[in-house]
Amino acid sequence: MGKLFEHYEMWYTVTYGMTSSSAYYYTKVMSELFLHTPSNTGVSFQAISSMEDFWDFAQGPLLDSLYWTKWYNNQSLGHGSHSFIYYENLLLGVPRLRQLRVRNDSCVVHEDFREDILSCYDVYSADKEEQLPFGLLNGTAWTYHSQDELGGSSHWGQLTSYSGGGYYLDLPGTRQSSAEALQHLQEGLWLDRGTRVVFIDFSVYNANINLFCVLRLVVEFPATGGAIPSWQIRTVKLIRYVSNWDFFIVGCEIIFCIFIFYYVVEEILELYIHRLHYLSSIWNILDLVVILLSIVAVGFHIFRTLEVNRLMGKLLQQPNMYADFEFLAFWQTQYNNMNAVNLFFAWIKIFKYISFNKTMTQLSSTLARCAKDILGFAVMFFIVFFAYAQLGYLLFGTQVENFSTFIKCMCVSCPIHSSLGPHPPVPCVYNANRIMGPAYFVTYVFFVFFVLLNMFLAIINDTYSEVKEELAGQKDELQLSDLLKQGYNKTLLRLRLRKEQVSDVQKVLQGGEQEIQFEDFTNTLRELGHAEHEITELAAAFARFDQDGNRVLDKKEQEQMRQDLEEERVALNTEIENLNQSTVRNPQEKLDPEAARTDGWVSGEEFYMLTKRVLQLETVLEGLVSQVDAVGSKLKMLERKGQLASSPGMGEQGIWEHLQPAPAVTPAPWGVQGGQKSGGERVLKHQTAGPSLTASPEGHSAHALHI
Repeated sequence: MGKLFEHYEMWYTVTYGMTSSSAYYYTKVMSELFLHTPSNTGVSFQAISSMEDFWDFAQGPLLDSLYWTKWYNNQSLGHGSHSFIYYENLLLGVPRLRQLRVRNDSCVVHEDFREDILSCYDVYSADKEEQLPFGLLNGTAWTYHSQDELGGSSHWGQLTSYSGGGYYLDLPGTRQSSAEALQHLQEGLWLDRGTRVVFIDFSVYNANINLFCVLRLVVEFPATGGAIPSWQIRTVKLIRYVSNWDFFIVGCEIIFCIFIFYYVVEEILELYIHRLHYLSSIWNILDLVVILLSIVAVGFHIFRTLEVNRLMGKLLQQPNMYADFEFLAFWQTQYNNMNAVNLFFAWIKIFKYISFNKTMTQLSSTLARCAKDILGFAVMFFIVFFAYAQLGYLLFGTQVENFSTFIKCMCVSCPIHSSLGPHPPVPCVYNANRIMGPAYFVTYVFFVFFVLLNMFLAIINDTYSEVKEELAGQKDELQLSDLLKQGYNKTLLRLRLRKEQVSDVQKVLQGGEQEIQFEDFTNTLRELGHAEHEITELAAAFARFDQDGNRVLDKKEQEQMRQDLEEERVALNTEIENLNQSTVRNPQEKLDPEAARTDGWVSGEEFYMLTKRVLQLETVLEGLVSQVDAVGSKLKMLERKGQLASSPGMGEQGIWEHLQPAPAVTPAPWGVQGGQKSGGERVLKHQTAGPSLTASPEGHSAHALHI
């Protein structure tokens, strides 16, 4: 459990080390500048609706927002030709304009209109893309370049997906030169009926917060005419290690990689041992998902670091080139999304480690028990869901934006979306179809909200009631407080037992003898009731102070041992006092012994004695089990050799004595009443609250156990 939470802590630190609270405000100021700033004619980027509006924006607000070389009082910024947007954000390289076109013969005109319509430009698709030069025929703006030549990537727009190639122009480094280049494109009719999309790409960097802002402004020109603006602003942290906090994150990343390596080895061993049965647990599958995502994250982190260094080195050598950070920004965003999902799964895994409590198991038990019912319900739900989605698309798709595509219809028809806001937009569907609109709305609310959602809630509530009733009748499993209390009791018991051992050894040393023999030392400890394993531990202490190794402690050695024991006794007293002070006692312990016993409680002293006797019983039973195992192995050996058959007069007692390899001494636990019986038989009786256990060694080795 400790390793688990250390792993989560490292994961949490590494994930949040990549984010910054300034990222939102960085995105906000960039969007306000480039999306909302109007031109002299009142056209902002969001208001573009035609090609004329595009040129008004490009030659006005776009250039004004890109090139900041002077203060508001018209004095130079003092950075040469470099542009610092809002005086803080360095424009990296130069911006790029790129368009994609379709061929003139990409569609077929009906024969009734061929005399009036001489050309036809279809909607964009990769197989209809124009790749021949056009217009002035000189320069990159009039010549097609493939996606591989530009090193670009595809873009998913509002209407369709576009390739990374096309006709492009890198704007010059000054505002005047850029204005002239744009004027040249407008006069040469760079945008015409064949144009389907225009991209404006550029990147800025803020050294104050070590963040990149990669912007892409997109204007799509559908085959219907007009223009549809959209944008993509990604604020990412591509340079990782700058400040002291970043280097602390490096240490956390190294520890994170060590944890990942450890868990990879652990999961491989479990897969090897359990084979396919390992995948029968949902928690094991979740472990594999988390580990695989972590490995992918580590690999991308290394790739991202190397690629950023390459791009920055290339940009420093050629400052007037286009800085293509779009690819890295895209994958950095996916990397952040993956880490977010991974951290979510890691938090969900905590349910696995707190499931020892019946209250904590209610959620997992409820979901596990009603899984089959929910699966059956899901079939019914999705039948109704897709039926209403396609009905809305066909009825209102041409007039209502929320129903313009089947994907939007699915989102609008989702009950979650409907519960968060009015569904569907009643005035819109009513205006689209005065008969089918209200009918669609009323039937949707009835079947989805009043029937399906209530069926789902009924399944959950019914199963939860059953699970809660069963758990209420069960004995509460081990609580976290019980774990802590058990640890406290065991620690306190060990300290007290150790203190008793130290006190008994001190009693031996206080005999006043000039020399203490090793045999006398051990025999005295046996008389005081110590078990053999305890005597062995104390004998090691005897040997540690027996400096000359003659198995005799003289006065000097006794004095050293006495001083060491006194220091240890004082330290144990201090630990016991600290442990008692740091633990809040149960109110029941304050009751008098008679009242506690009446209520089913025992006093602290009685609990201590009972616990000590239980430990002694465990010790005796361990010895008995080991000797029984030895007897069984020797019986099998003699049976194989035929010795049992060759000794016809040997009785049970003779076989028992024959099998004992060496004399054994039965340990005498604390609190044991001992007495000598005739024939040298020694009887040990354990006084316990339950059954009595009597060990009767006969001769030197035979143990008889009576319960």
